[in-house]
Amino acid sequence: MKITWRNGEVPEGMKIKQVYGLVFTTDGRMLIRIEYVNGKRNYTLAGGRPEVYDKDRVATLRRELIEEVNTEIEDEVIMVGYQEIDEENGKPAYAQVRMTAIIKNIGDKYPDPDTGDTYDRLLTTPEKAIKLINWGEVGEKQIMRAKEIAMERLGIKAFRDYDEEV
Repeated sequence: MKITWRNGEVPEGMKIKQVYGLVFTTDGRMLIRIEYVNGKRNYTLAGGRPEVYDKDRVATLRRELIEEVNTEIEDEVIMVGYQEIDEENGKPAYAQVRMTAIIKNIGDKYPDPDTGDTYDRLLTTPEKAIKLINWGEVGEKQIMRAKEIAMERLGIKAFRDYDEEV
């Protein structure tokens, strides 16, 4: 399988199989989801696959953030880019979209209606998120691009270096 990071919009006709959020607090901390696999912490982004009833990618992101980490985001949601996934099996490559926004509210934890799992949540710096999520160069590129957009378009001026489980 070949995974390539692409800034910007998904090309016309490319299937989108996932929409995930690189979302920030106003003090510049990024929200990452914590799940437990075989008793070990696994860090990832919140998000999931589009459903037929989702109006668009933003609706998918909003729904998934509520379902997985009970988090609401502000109105402005910005496309960061996508992971182009080529399974090298002769089928067309597909996209895993990444979007960014400012967090409006983080509610209490409760079970994901799809899986029944309750996820912990961590607010951390983008740089620490790169290490914790551990997706290599592709992960670093998407997180750093989201950080640039947060500074340029979402008005985040500083990135507080304080980890907090919420």
